[in-house]
Amino acid sequence: MKSVEKLGTEAEGWLRELGQFGADAIRGGVTRLLYTEEWVNAQLWIAEEMKQEGLEVRTDEVGNVYGRLSGTTPELRAIVTGSHVDTVVCGGIYDGSYGIVAAIIALRELKQRYGQPRRTIEAVSLSEEEGSRFPLTCWGSGSITGKYLVEDAVHIRSESEGLTLSDAMRDAVGKLIAGAGISLEPALRHDVEAFIELHIEQGGVLEEEGVALGIVDRIVGQKRATITVLGESNHAGTTPMHMRRDALHASVAMIAALNELASEAGAPLTFTVGSLQVEPNLSNVIPGKVVFTIDMRHPSDEKLQVYYDRAAAITEREAGRFGVDARIELWMNEPSAGMNAGLRLLLEQSCIRSDASWKLMPSGAGHDAQLFAAHCKTAMLFVPSRGGISHSPFEYTPPAYLGTGIHGLIDLLYELAYTDVYEDEWG
Repeated sequence: MKSVEKLGTEAEGWLRELGQFGADAIRGGVTRLLYTEEWVNAQLWIAEEMKQEGLEVRTDEVGNVYGRLSGTTPELRAIVTGSHVDTVVCGGIYDGSYGIVAAIIALRELKQRYGQPRRTIEAVSLSEEEGSRFPLTCWGSGSITGKYLVEDAVHIRSESEGLTLSDAMRDAVGKLIAGAGISLEPALRHDVEAFIELHIEQGGVLEEEGVALGIVDRIVGQKRATITVLGESNHAGTTPMHMRRDALHASVAMIAALNELASEAGAPLTFTVGSLQVEPNLSNVIPGKVVFTIDMRHPSDEKLQVYYDRAAAITEREAGRFGVDARIELWMNEPSAGMNAGLRLLLEQSCIRSDASWKLMPSGAGHDAQLFAAHCKTAMLFVPSRGGISHSPFEYTPPAYLGTGIHGLIDLLYELAYTDVYEDEWG
């Protein structure tokens, strides 16, 4: 097997190649949104790399691309590893893509060193996780695990493009099948024993503590909502202050009070207002309408619900104080997800054997592993992000850490797919 350093250097080269699909020469970074031309070309590139490494390649109804290393005992359920191929607007080359590249490299290394496994292993390039084009997240893993039905796509629309998910999917997956010459299978699966996701941390904890690997014990729950504040547009110069129903003034007070709530609660609660739109957005008109989003996260679902209820009460209170109307629409309510204890133990043992530093930690970001956790045994492994930066062109992880993560993935896949030590538990 290649050294950690060589594995990391190879992975970085692959990531730079994959990063060309959607590269933004003007704004920087990579913009590779679900079912766009850039997305199709990236999946075609991944399918070709899988073929070059001797894997059996196929896709499914939603465009997830698999590379299979078939096992000698086909009745055993498969081990799947990978991540998502889509990006945010002007994102980096590591988020999601690292897990895909690492999966392909890991399967190649295992095949070359040990031959055919007992249990089938699959590398997967999941079609979507970010929610950057259509109003949903984790379409790829959600379709595999049954959270979404493929038929749902006809009802999901990008309002900015006037395009349904169904139409975009039909076109893009058709191009993928034709271009790669691969077969189409149903998205929903019942034959997955375990899912392992290798990912960059997207935070600064590992780097700050000088730790090489983060073994995730729990992914936080998330609530995202849109708050619409309705006041009254009027002349900025002729309307006295006491007669105004200023939607922006009320929204600013709401946001300040909500941030104060989060600051008083402290870690591990996080709160973000990430989007704010003002109408009519003119310098000489009192704003009559404001729409902003809130994002709340906590490892405890119960505590998250308590804080969300308090946020709703604060919004209502401030609306009454300013004489405006406020409507809250909760559009994401993702529960927290614990990772499998047995897989965590195997990862810990792997770190001890390889003398790699590690820590047990939660994930503050949502991931595909969160959906798989309710469907099969699931594990997640982090490598450090320089400066804690992600969703940015400046996203970076040094090759040495990339290689350490791949080595840990290879070790875990070997235990699960080549040995029978845990057959009593897995069988």
